[in-house]
Amino acid sequence: MRTMKNPKRPRDTNQLAKFIVDLSTGQIEEPDPDEGKNPVTVGRARKGGLKGGKARAAKMTPEQRSEIARIAANARWKRSD
Repeated sequence: MRTMKNPKRPRDTNQLAKFIVDLSTGQIEEPDPDEGKNPVTVGRARKGGLKGGKARAAKMTPEQRSEIARIAANARWKRSD
């Protein structure tokens, strides 16, 4: 069996089961998500993403944070009739 660079996961349940068995037995290898990416750039982006939310929350007033949370809760729980 030939290995693909980035195999798609099949939608059919039987094909998906075979794909999972092939992955677990080692006939197909799981693609590396960081392949072809510069590790320095990935680390820098992750570092910025980790501190971005804290910095944004620190400069907002409690009322602003409450308003954003209220909008998010409404979007999360609104009914789609």
